[in-house]
Amino acid sequence: MSATAELIIEGKSYQLPVVEGTENEKAIDINALREQTGYITIDSGYKNTGATKSAVTFLDGELGILRYRGYSIEDLAEKATFLEVAYLLIYGELPTAEQYAAWENSIRTHTLVNEDMRRIFDGFPVNAHPMGVISSLVSAMSGFYPDSYNEKAPDRTEMHIIRLLAKLPTLATWSYKKSQGHPINYPKNDLDYSSNFLQMMFALPVANYHVDPVVANALNTLLILHADHEQNCSTSTVRLVGSSRANIYSSISAGISALWGPLHGGANQEVIEMLEDIKADGGDVSKYIEMAKNAKTTGFRLFGFGHRVYKNFDPRAKIIKKAADEVLAKLGVNDPILAIAKGLEEAALNDEYFVSRKLYPNVDFYSGIIYRALGIPTNMFTVMFAIGRLPGWIAQWKEMRAGKEPIGRPRQIYTGATSRDFVSIADR
Repeated sequence: MSATAELIIEGKSYQLPVVEGTENEKAIDINALREQTGYITIDSGYKNTGATKSAVTFLDGELGILRYRGYSIEDLAEKATFLEVAYLLIYGELPTAEQYAAWENSIRTHTLVNEDMRRIFDGFPVNAHPMGVISSLVSAMSGFYPDSYNEKAPDRTEMHIIRLLAKLPTLATWSYKKSQGHPINYPKNDLDYSSNFLQMMFALPVANYHVDPVVANALNTLLILHADHEQNCSTSTVRLVGSSRANIYSSISAGISALWGPLHGGANQEVIEMLEDIKADGGDVSKYIEMAKNAKTTGFRLFGFGHRVYKNFDPRAKIIKKAADEVLAKLGVNDPILAIAKGLEEAALNDEYFVSRKLYPNVDFYSGIIYRALGIPTNMFTVMFAIGRLPGWIAQWKEMRAGKEPIGRPRQIYTGATSRDFVSIADR
């Protein structure tokens, strides 16, 4: 007999089904709650609400576990390429050698962007935030591929997926090149995914550009670590927008906009801005460690430490710390901001206050350090996050559509004025 939960309201008992996932996560099914009782639940921020069933990503915050389709993030980051992980997330299995060759080739041959998109891009001011730019350009892709909103052409979905993965890095580099007053670089399809992005970002027409394999490998790792993270703000947004049957481009554009927020994808940018502030104040790490310990009095918060979901440690942080150390050693970067970051890291890993509260450096802390070392400007950090998260968004959108989930429609508890009589403007 299936397990049930008993709910007693006003002396009346109701039996609610219990749902259990493959990793023993349990949930109370309240689909019939309002119909049966007249009540709804209220859960601000949806912190205790399961909006869907998903087979894409498993996350256990207490034990520090993150798996994509059953594969540990540690194994994938060490052994896989980003495009292998993208294939895994979107299609459910790691590709065979033959499948991977076809998959990678399809993406390579669609990196070029329609030149008419440049006209849209040219309308943005030079100081436009890159996240606003790529959100707009991805949405505009609907116009270039109108069959994306044709419900009778589902067979074209795979091509739209390939286009998004292929073209987003190209679009992302445009804002940076424009901000530098440099001409854009076209993709080079003989390069791998990460190397191609790096050459579009940093190559100049006046010199040959060599992609450092250590840097390309670090970027590959970062993209994998960001590829999906269960039902977070931006992923939930993609699924919610997609539930209205909105096409894949508009759904992904909405996810990019959600990611833009400083409480979500903008966290690694806040890490660097915090480090800049510490530097401007003399660079005394111990002073700011003490301020963080007395946050109730000082109001100072250390960005990049601890995590809302991970209550023990962020498994991604352990992986990316190694990549950060390798990049800094290889590039020989001499940056006082990075020295401050290393000081904060050292204190947080050894100070009893942080250790006892499990306030370890998280993935945002280390990713900001790497991007800074690579010369990627702060306002591009969240763009890098979006490139990495794209396969997860696509996988979640695809799963939602295949499952024929109903349109998302949260309820509310109304707290406004009760019924009032209208008063004409002359008598107000």
